[in-house]
Amino acid sequence: MIEFIMNGLKVRAEEGWTVLEAARFYGLEIPTLCYNEGLTPWGGCRLCLVEIGERPKAKLVSSCTYRAEEGLVVRTDTKRVWTARRMMVELMIAMAPGSKQLQDLASQFGVTQVRFKPKNEECILCGLCVRMCAEQMDGRAIGFQNRGHKRKISTPFDIRSEECRLCGACIYICPACQLRCQGPQAETVLCNSCLTMDPSCLDHFDDLQCWMYDAGRCGTCVREKPTAGK
Repeated sequence: MIEFIMNGLKVRAEEGWTVLEAARFYGLEIPTLCYNEGLTPWGGCRLCLVEIGERPKAKLVSSCTYRAEEGLVVRTDTKRVWTARRMMVELMIAMAPGSKQLQDLASQFGVTQVRFKPKNEECILCGLCVRMCAEQMDGRAIGFQNRGHKRKISTPFDIRSEECRLCGACIYICPACQLRCQGPQAETVLCNSCLTMDPSCLDHFDDLQCWMYDAGRCGTCVREKPTAGK
């Protein structure tokens, strides 16, 4: 067992555990998208970012790939972390605005605008389909191609792969393949029909105060009651 500090508390973890595994063991919620317990961690979506180390030398790392180590100092919900997560949600919404999972994440993190030009590529390059095909279906029919802005997922030489079994596992696990819910028809790439209020404690404290309590425990949240007929 190793001991380290998480959100100001001393915690213990098994050797080889990642920061994400340790956080979930203690009931801490860290958002993930490209992570799946049955697949190799990749750290591509960057939603699981946490802040490690003491300031001013603290840095952001992906908790699904970073191993917990003795004496490590981890903070899971700082302003810096939330700012980075919101930015990643904006980028992914611009790439695949039709995904309900991404729209829900935008509401969860209070993203009310997308400052990037929509591409409507319906692929966020999370790599879930590639790992699912290779590791669970033993097909290896698809993979990453090119680099930078030309990066994409396809079959070798962009032709039908003889290794593909048409099992549909890649579509099943793909977050961008989940269409937007059939509720309010948003006129923009951002729906926000399920928007919840931002945690206002981040305006007063450097860390999220309700990470281990119910929302509003710290006293800074002021929620408006819905008016009649709305």
